[in-house]
Amino acid sequence: MKFTLKTAAVAIVGMIFVVRRTLVLRSAENLVAHPDDSLTLNHWKTGYFATYALCEALALLGMVLRFLGFPLHQSLSFYLGGFVLLFFFAPREPAPTPTT
Repeated sequence: MKFTLKTAAVAIVGMIFVVRRTLVLRSAENLVAHPDDSLTLNHWKTGYFATYALCEALALLGMVLRFLGFPLHQSLSFYLGGFVLLFFFAPREPAPTPTT
């Protein structure tokens, strides 16, 4: 059971990076060029919302482990991973990238 939840956690972290790349980063690039585009702004917001939901899902897996009777030290990595990713992927205003 614990192996299944660890595999799910790795899949969730992978999904976080895919969502960030497909929704947030592409939308941020388009928002720099066209800041008044409401559709792109909605994609950007949706990307952050999905990223946060996936980070919370990671922490929720730790809570599932606790409810199943596992000790705190085994579920702590899920809690920490979820909250660290929440802070790491904090929303940032789209800014132009410097060109060299």
